[in-house]
Amino acid sequence: MLKRYLLAPGPTQVPPEVLLAMATPVIHHRAPEFADLFGRVRNDLKTVFQTAQDVLILASSGTGAMEGAVSNFLSPGDKAIVINGGKFGERWGKLCQTFGVHVVEIKVEWGQEVDPQLVHEALRKDPSIKAGYVQASETSTGIAHDIKALAELVRERDETILVVDAITALGVFDIPTDAWALDVVVAGSQKAFMLPPGLAFVSVSEKAWRLAEKAKNSAFYFNFKKERDAQAKNQTAYTPAVSMIVGLEAVLRMMKAEGLQNMFARQRRLAHAMREAVQAAGLSLFTKGRPSDALTVIAAPPGIDGQAVYKQLREQYGITAAGGQDHLKGKIFRLSHMGYVDTFDVIMGMAAVEMVLKDLGYPIRLGQGVGKAQELLCASAQKAG
Repeated sequence: MLKRYLLAPGPTQVPPEVLLAMATPVIHHRAPEFADLFGRVRNDLKTVFQTAQDVLILASSGTGAMEGAVSNFLSPGDKAIVINGGKFGERWGKLCQTFGVHVVEIKVEWGQEVDPQLVHEALRKDPSIKAGYVQASETSTGIAHDIKALAELVRERDETILVVDAITALGVFDIPTDAWALDVVVAGSQKAFMLPPGLAFVSVSEKAWRLAEKAKNSAFYFNFKKERDAQAKNQTAYTPAVSMIVGLEAVLRMMKAEGLQNMFARQRRLAHAMREAVQAAGLSLFTKGRPSDALTVIAAPPGIDGQAVYKQLREQYGITAAGGQDHLKGKIFRLSHMGYVDTFDVIMGMAAVEMVLKDLGYPIRLGQGVGKAQELLCASAQKAG
């Protein structure tokens, strides 16, 4: 028997009570029962996004919401800054190009965070830039960009918005949407929201809605204005993912019970323990700048193929993590600690990494990383108690 564990940075583990909620009989999406459910969920999402604005719920992956975050606010020929520091920053550029937007690309070395001064210079040089697109947490590299500093650069610009991909950030660390004046924030269900893939969420500021009134790009399914009007009546423009929304209510109930700040502190504690454990084991972190608390990205040690580590974790020990993407394939491997995770997920993940590296012939001393994680997590549990 091989027991399966999910430590990938999406999809993540789904709590049993959420799975049970989604297993209840399907309700009709135009019935009053669904409207009541949808109203409760919409209200609770505002708390997680820390916004007074409505949060749109879409039946799609996070990329669908990213697409809409381009097509609904920009017109062909408009200019947008794209922070390209990883696979998903690169995706912002491709989406902009798809809709005829001229990309002002700021390339950042993978594993590093963007220097806000570069964005400031780009905006100063060309005041006609309509939007900036950035990841709060770049999943391919484990970096967290300073979106608060970036938001301050566009806050007073009436015709420029900041669009934040927070798909592996929202619910992991503090992102106060309204307090930081973030114009568009995108999230997805299969990360810290502890659901299967299939839902995307988008908050939109008043400034961004004003820009949407002028946008000339066409949008049918991902038409945010149409969704805004429908969802204001606790309905959706098109058929929603009903069972997923039932599960979402269960997730939001769990989040409220824990409290946002407690949730952030838990995931910060687990991330710190994992990073310290990796280094105690004699391994190196790939991320050199501000690390995201959503995942830990580990550099493959000399002579070891990172893809082999990822493969053996899954095949030998039943743990699904993630490998590297593009030019990082074989050079890194990634473990998530966001969402439905606790002390022993970190300890188990670190133990498995040590065992796989030992299996692959790397001279690692078993237990060094695990011991460090235990030490830190034991101390934090005693402090909390």
